[in-house]
Amino acid sequence: MTARPAPLAIALASDHAGFEMRTMLADWLRMQGHEVADLGPHDTASVDYPDYGYKLASSIASGDAAFGVAVCGSGIGISIAVNRNPAARCALVSDTLSARLAREHNDANVIAFGARLIGPDTAKDALATFIATPFAGDRHVGRVAKLSQPTLA
Repeated sequence: MTARPAPLAIALASDHAGFEMRTMLADWLRMQGHEVADLGPHDTASVDYPDYGYKLASSIASGDAAFGVAVCGSGIGISIAVNRNPAARCALVSDTLSARLAREHNDANVIAFGARLIGPDTAKDALATFIATPFAGDRHVGRVAKLSQPTLA
């Protein structure tokens, strides 16, 4: 695990399948001293992941949160929803290497997890790596700019 960064504003959202992991990660982030915005849902009743992905992306776009955490059963659907907002760069990760590279090379500001695919310790390690890793800049700056502005391509 990497060193603990300064406290950050972090928003979390999930669907019903990601409820338990999201709740665990929110509690863990609070214990790390971060400001946490839990965007729901607040129980395990069936919900639509796009609704919560869009809500999380709006929190990032508005600047209310520096980083976001998105969780659904596979992580795929909610990451697609988050990425519909040009201000959000959501990376679905399953280990610390992909978490580090998402930040270093892609300046990802949202991390997505598949609650049915990874365990809590892996999710915590990947999240710690994600928020502690700076964007490398340099040759990646132009590439990242194209992610939010396809007309640059």
